[in-house]
Parts: sequence; structure tokens; C-alpha cells
Amino acid sequence: MKAMLLYKTAPIEQKPLSYEDVEIPKIKGDEVLIKVVACGVCRSNLHMIEGDWLDWGVPSKYPIIPGHEVTGVVEEIGDYVTNIKIGDRVGVQPLLKACGKCEYCMSGRENLCLNPEITGETVNGGYAEYMKAPADYIYKIPSNLDYSEAAPLFCPGVTAYRAVKLSEAALGKTIAVFGVGGVGHLAIQYARLGGAKVIAVSRTKEHLDLAEEIGANRIIASSEEDPVRTIAKEGFVDASIVFAPSDEAISNALNVTKKGGIIVLGVRGNIKNFAFNKEHIIKGSVIGTRLDMQKVLQIASEGKIKVTIQKHQLKEANEVLLKLKRSQIKGRGVLVTEI
Repeated sequence: MKAMLLYKTAPIEQKPLSYEDVEIPKIKGDEVLIKVVACGVCRSNLHMIEGDWLDWGVPSKYPIIPGHEVTGVVEEIGDYVTNIKIGDRVGVQPLLKACGKCEYCMSGRENLCLNPEITGETVNGGYAEYMKAPADYIYKIPSNLDYSEAAPLFCPGVTAYRAVKLSEAALGKTIAVFGVGGVGHLAIQYARLGGAKVIAVSRTKEHLDLAEEIGANRIIASSEEDPVRTIAKEGFVDASIVFAPSDEAISNALNVTKKGGIIVLGVRGNIKNFAFNKEHIIKGSVIGTRLDMQKVLQIASEGKIKVTIQKHQLKEANEVLLKLKRSQIKGRGVLVTEI
């Protein structure tokens, strides 16, 4: 099969991913073999490829095939698999497998598992024509969803869903979303579904145009005006959600959120000059559980959210990641293969 392999971390400008022929994975009794149709391109992939996460042991092996938001068709099943059959349309999210034994797994918080396997970071992922996955951690895709449009549901889709849930978005509340990329454009839609008013903050006109298209009530170009001053004039927000990988965005979120409000961080960053007297509630948010994932697929199947994508061939992964680094992707970049 064809796959994009990473042998050594390096700036994406150096094209560190190599398009090669490799062996199709061999499955175990509890696994399935998936013929990949589409795989979303995530900023997490970029962080791993460029070596930003080496201190945290990511990637955990070389060579590795990146990619963790995958859709495809089941081509082979293991001897012990009973919940999936050959020909099923399925998807895979970053949480490839949880240990099932730690306190987080036992309490229904498997996305915080202490010993997880992460698709495309600890095991080979979806930048390939085939991948394998445990049958208990793949999801059947509703028949009315397109493979390419469904792929981003398995990372930004579930990540945005959980972040909005943690923000307690609801009718009568106002939510600020910082960063209108692959995750942010879905967070706007989930918050609107919950009845909240949404203010979208981003640097680029293309991203703000997208925010307006999908229902943001107010858009603010942080490259042209101070979002803190603008929002403060109109009234502080009940909660802020940050998907922009920027300390400035985190600081702005703190400064526009009312006292006692919630700030949800879906990115790594620094909190500076924390004002304890505002009693802000700060929450981290990472992907989602299997139940969260099922909810996302149901919402998408009902036509309540729209995923904006740009399709590219698998072999173009380096170029797509460079566009992502330069904020030149509208919505989500998706790598596609042929069935």
C-alpha cells in the first residue's frame, strides 16, 4: 500500500513525510482492517511532525504514519470481532484504544486514559491506503454522510462538541470562540445549536467569512481590532472557547469573559496574570469519549452541522500541512484515496 511515513521530525517546509510503498497491516483477532477513503489533516499532526511534542514522547516510534481522523471501508475482520462486518462504513478517532482499567476509564472518562493508544502518534494512523484498528474503538458512519466530509467529525467534530459541552452553552448565553479553523468552525455550530449567541474571533478574513456563513452572530478580526476592547463595549461573554494556538488568544479569552464565567482551552498555552478575584473557571478539553463520538455522528446525520473541507491527494500531505501552518486552509484539509 501507499503511505506517508515520518522518519525524523523536521519543519514541514523540509517535506519530512515520505510517500512510499509499505506492507498492508496484519490484524489480530480483535481488530479490523480498514481501506482508508479519507483522513483529515490536524494541527496536532503538524506539531508531531515538526517535533513540538518530543518532550512528551510523541511520536513514540519511527517510522510512523500520522493521521487520526479517518474514514473508510472494513475489508477484513479478526476472528473475535462480532460488532463489525466486512463492507461496513467506519471511522476512527484519535483515541484508538483505552486501557479500560484506570480510574478515568472506569468512570466514563476514557479520553483521559492513563495508558491510551493514540492514532498516528503511538501507532500508525490514516495517512495511508489501509490501517488497522480495534473493533471496539471504531464507529459506523451513517449512510447519508460522505466519507470526506465525515472524516473531520472524528477529531475536530468530537473535540468541538466536548468543548462546547464544557462551556455550558445554552439559550440566552453568549460564547466567544477564538480560532475559526477546523475545530473552531464546528464549535460555532454546536454553540448555536444549543441556543447561544456566538462571537467568532480570528485573524484572517477567509476564516471570518466562514464563521459568518455558518451562523456566528458577530465576527471580530483580531488582526485589525482589539477583541477585548470591542467585546467589552458590547458586554462580557458567559464563556470563551480557545482553539487558536496562541497565548494572546488565551489572555484575550480571560479578559472578555465575565466574572465567574468559563474558559475552555482546547490548545496548549500559558495563562499569564491570572485575576483570581474574577473567579473564572478554566477547563481543559481533549477529544471526547466514545459516547461523545456517537452523539456527534447522530447530529451530523441529522444535518444539523456542516463540515467545510478542502480535498487533497494523499501524496500531497506535506503541502497541505504547510498550508495549515500558514492558516491557508478554509475549514479542514482532507487527504483522500480511491476506494
